[in-house]
Amino acid sequence: MLIIEPADPTALGPRTLLEASHRLMIDTFPADDIYALDIADLQGADIRFFAARGGAEVLGTGALALRDGYGEVKSMFTSPAARGRGVAAALLRQIEDTARAEALPLLRLETGEALDAAIRLYERHGFRRCARFGDYAPNETSVFMEKSLEPLETLETRT
Repeated sequence: MLIIEPADPTALGPRTLLEASHRLMIDTFPADDIYALDIADLQGADIRFFAARGGAEVLGTGALALRDGYGEVKSMFTSPAARGRGVAAALLRQIEDTARAEALPLLRLETGEALDAAIRLYERHGFRRCARFGDYAPNETSVFMEKSLEPLETLETRT
């Protein structure tokens, strides 16, 4: 059974996955094009950090960064052994639900052009490419995406 819950990014399971994600970014992209949050930054008051687990094993991580007028999807990573099992989709749903609960009208994200599976995941969940936003520097490797969010009460009246 897959459980998505708030987590401490410094705990062993989440930290191990975050470190693996950071290694992947270092191996894939130029240093100036890496925008991953440090593990300590994921403990900030403006961050909602989640882990996906199956039993005691942490299978994935994801975070919502609260920004002025939008939320940003950060630190999405699934362990290689858990890929294809719906972990990233479940984390993304949790992030969207949390953004709606925070009354954010929009989710945005930055990912890498080389991360085809991530781009496909975001597109399946309604994200579309958009212009660069926030403090991101222009580069040749980033893809920027966004998704408008309906308010929680609008979704509740439909069901």
